[in-house]
Amino acid sequence: MGLVSFLSTVPTLLPNASFPSTYIPSKCPGIISCKFENNAGDSNETNGVKRRDVLNCFGAAISVELVASSSPISSPFIEVANAADLIQRRQRSDFLSSIKTTLYTAIKANQELIPSILTLALNDSMTYDKPTKTGGPNGSIRFSSEINRPENKGLSAALSLVEEAKKEIDSYSKGGPISYSDLIQLAAQSALKATFLASAIKKCGGNEEKGNLLYSAYGSSGQWGLFDRQFGRSDSQEPDPEGRVPDWSTASVQEMKDKFTAIGFGPRQLAVMSAFLGPDQLANEAKLATDKDVTKWVEKYQRSRETVSQTDYEVDLITTLTKMSCLGQNINYEAYSYAVPKIDFRKLKL
Repeated sequence: MGLVSFLSTVPTLLPNASFPSTYIPSKCPGIISCKFENNAGDSNETNGVKRRDVLNCFGAAISVELVASSSPISSPFIEVANAADLIQRRQRSDFLSSIKTTLYTAIKANQELIPSILTLALNDSMTYDKPTKTGGPNGSIRFSSEINRPENKGLSAALSLVEEAKKEIDSYSKGGPISYSDLIQLAAQSALKATFLASAIKKCGGNEEKGNLLYSAYGSSGQWGLFDRQFGRSDSQEPDPEGRVPDWSTASVQEMKDKFTAIGFGPRQLAVMSAFLGPDQLANEAKLATDKDVTKWVEKYQRSRETVSQTDYEVDLITTLTKMSCLGQNINYEAYSYAVPKIDFRKLKL
């Protein structure tokens, strides 16, 4: 008995289906292995592999998204199958891509709301209380009693944009409604990407085509991988306690530092998140620059934004947002996935 292992490049198997009878590949997660009987006298066999078995294995490999389900797959041709996990990842990835498209369209039409969207995400996260591990980016800011607090003044329009986007997203979601907690953080991501791209276009003299090329070549798109995986937050069912978030417009630098320290961050993260502290980033940076612990980081990021790639600024900002967007949250990595129909290959005509 031998084993034929199928990877994603299965079409190369057909003209070269010949293995030593002692060949037994390792059984690794994510690989579907198909077994066959090596009957040399079978007239339908080519190079020791039955035509029927090759076709069945080939169909199983390229139809992995249809075959997978929550229960084990029973087939004489499938020996190892971790397809269910792969299907869930694909479903979540496709859903996430659609969400980003919806948010991109909404934010492009309302660019004046970008600062408010960033602050909305920050303030939802800043309710995190480290000693009790409560609060954090749990969508509680959607409640009227919380969005109407002094620190959230002027954020209602940003919340309305998120709510409208949610209606559209829920209409095409196959895995249930998206949580506010996920959507608010993803809106901040989309808003940041819009500002990064706008900066690249500005450096190209306003030429959008060249700006897009610049951002594609030197931008930070590849740094979002960990942020994208943290997708599956649960919504709070009540507002978070009052007094956990300072009013950034009136707070002193020391009060800001104390709050960032309380959630596990420092002057570096405070400086890089200056765009989240209100509509006027330059005014925020000028205020932060008066503090000896923060000013070196403010100056570092100012210099970085003047470069072609903004690498230090963008990477540190993405890293900080990623950490902040998960404070106190238990991520459900199966969220938004859904069952797919089982396919009985015995009923298929090859």
